[in-house]
Amino acid sequence: MLDEPQLYKVEAYPYREEYLLRVSEAIKSRKSVRQFTNAPVSESQVRDLLEVSKWAPSGGNLQPWKIQALTGAPLKALVDDVADKLMTGVEETPEYNVYPPELTEPYRTRRRVVGQALYDLIGVPRSDTPGKLKQLAKNFEFFGAPVGIFFILDRQMEIGQYADLGMLMQNIMLLAREMGLHTCPQEAWARWPETISKHLDVPENEMVFCGMALGYMDGEAIINQLQSERDDFDQLITMRGF
Repeated sequence: MLDEPQLYKVEAYPYREEYLLRVSEAIKSRKSVRQFTNAPVSESQVRDLLEVSKWAPSGGNLQPWKIQALTGAPLKALVDDVADKLMTGVEETPEYNVYPPELTEPYRTRRRVVGQALYDLIGVPRSDTPGKLKQLAKNFEFFGAPVGIFFILDRQMEIGQYADLGMLMQNIMLLAREMGLHTCPQEAWARWPETISKHLDVPENEMVFCGMALGYMDGEAIINQLQSERDDFDQLITMRGF
């Protein structure tokens, strides 16, 4: 487990005057939360979060992204629609493969280890396929978060702009930690392109890349104890000329 983050006091937001995280601590305390409380996140919080995060870099300053943030009735309508389709076995063609079809080592093992750690934590045996599917379906409820965010790209964009979008998303996830919030980036939403596009009025020349849950972490939920590992420095990083 990581050490508790170190905090410092700053008056950063009109609705939040208390102890906030340094950037380094925001990075270390960020994780994919899979159960949120029902505590609301205000419009001003979401606006501040996205207004600051939009200053992410992008090649040629294309700013290739569009963002839609949902709460309340619009969020419920989308979640209910997907739930109905899951119940009746409806499927849609995903926008892309979240993982390469022929994933090689060491990536295949990394994925297997973190997946099994999650199911072990919540008591779902490897043979319990219905239990795994039930947990997977919680993606499409944003894990109970009060805000769902979607990231949209024009279909003409290529790999460079996908990297740009990743930097925008990282800004959001780290700034959320400063604001006392947590997130879960969710490529799983790529499985529902038609349904999401209908609810968000996304034109055909644009694609919904992924979603993100935003809210307050349920600290009592055992699933939020999951802390994925990172390989040792020397396994990932080569230093030359230092």
